[in-house]
Amino acid sequence: MTFRDLNLKKPIWNALDDLGYETPTTIQASGFNVMMSGADTIGIAQTGTGKTLAYLLPCLCMWKFSKEPHPQILILVPTRELVAQVVSEVERLTTYMNVAVGGVYGGTNMNTQAAMVLQGLDILVGTPGRVLDLAKSGSLQLKHIKKVVIDEVDETLSLGFRPQLFHIFEFLPTRKQFMVFSATLSEEVSVFLEDYLIKPVRVEAARAGSTLDKIDQSGYHVPNFLSKIMLLQHILDNTPLEAKVLVFVSSRALADLVFEKIEPSYGDALGIIHSNKAQNFRFEAVQAFQAGTTRILIATDLIARGIDVTDVSHVINFDIPETTENYIHRIGRTGRADKNGIAITFITEKDLDILNAIQELMQKEVPIMEVPAELEWTTELLEFEKPKLAIPGKVLKLASRDDRGASFHEKKAKNKKVNVRYDHKKAMQEKYGKPKKKRQK
Repeated sequence: MTFRDLNLKKPIWNALDDLGYETPTTIQASGFNVMMSGADTIGIAQTGTGKTLAYLLPCLCMWKFSKEPHPQILILVPTRELVAQVVSEVERLTTYMNVAVGGVYGGTNMNTQAAMVLQGLDILVGTPGRVLDLAKSGSLQLKHIKKVVIDEVDETLSLGFRPQLFHIFEFLPTRKQFMVFSATLSEEVSVFLEDYLIKPVRVEAARAGSTLDKIDQSGYHVPNFLSKIMLLQHILDNTPLEAKVLVFVSSRALADLVFEKIEPSYGDALGIIHSNKAQNFRFEAVQAFQAGTTRILIATDLIARGIDVTDVSHVINFDIPETTENYIHRIGRTGRADKNGIAITFITEKDLDILNAIQELMQKEVPIMEVPAELEWTTELLEFEKPKLAIPGKVLKLASRDDRGASFHEKKAKNKKVNVRYDHKKAMQEKYGKPKKKRQK
């Protein structure tokens, strides 16, 4: 099947030809007719299988020109980076169409975004919080919305956007079509969707939790943080200079620490991205990695979902993720299109349970590799790794309630003043020894 076999508009065919897109992915081909029928749709597909194009193609085919300046299509995504990516994809697909698209997200001036919305849009892409702010302010009218897309719905909910979604739904018209996409669909998300979707059709391009066969997975048993740094540098030193390596860590603080440890060795070839970084810094870090200016990018799970970075050759899990689904999303950054990928995971003793859960979800074992002979682990622990042990014989004894004394201190004399009525006669008596009488005129 090619895109010419889908019932697309000619301007979209022309745009796809310009982009070099010929063959639709499984989710794009199987979901197209379902969404074109107008049915509420739940699309399940792995990261990197073309979910963005899967919902944009039917939305653009069903879009009709309107004199109303208010958007007809609303696309909700969890991160600012994904807003920019979807807007860019819409612009590329509508080269030969007169479609106005805009993106809104938090962390920037809302007045600027409100002015853009008021100029008129056909498609609005945004994070739930900013979309709700604009709707409440009256800058954004949602009563003309015909299509509602929620991309990465499980991540959107996990980031705490559930209340915002509820409020946004209140602004929407009764008649509308929902298109919900994600790489996984938990029971919690399913219950959430049951309340809003009407007889949804489920389109699944791959079994939830399955991994791409083109990813070569492996793991190393590593005892501590500094040993992980040694192994990371060994792997990076032995990868080709043209390789693109994503290094995932569990927290923003650890991302900064890893960057600090290895930056002297890799300099400008190293980048970092996490949610504490400024928005422009994050955009520039992704663009530099995409362009190949930097070949190593340290990231938290912020980038594991939604951000489109192509040609990633290696994914290194410096820390194993806390959830099995995030492991799938992380390694799904590599092994895309017709290319193979490599995923390497560092495993400490406390990670064994989550590793077993990951293997059970994938129904596949992660091979454990021998540590390179030239590496010798260090036993040194950083402060955050040291066990917090109680000191023997030093038991803290809490004072009994009776021994605690009063819960207040006695006031100082100068603070014991009370309001009294001024007695002039008495004051004169104390000052002169006798009452001072008024003179007779």
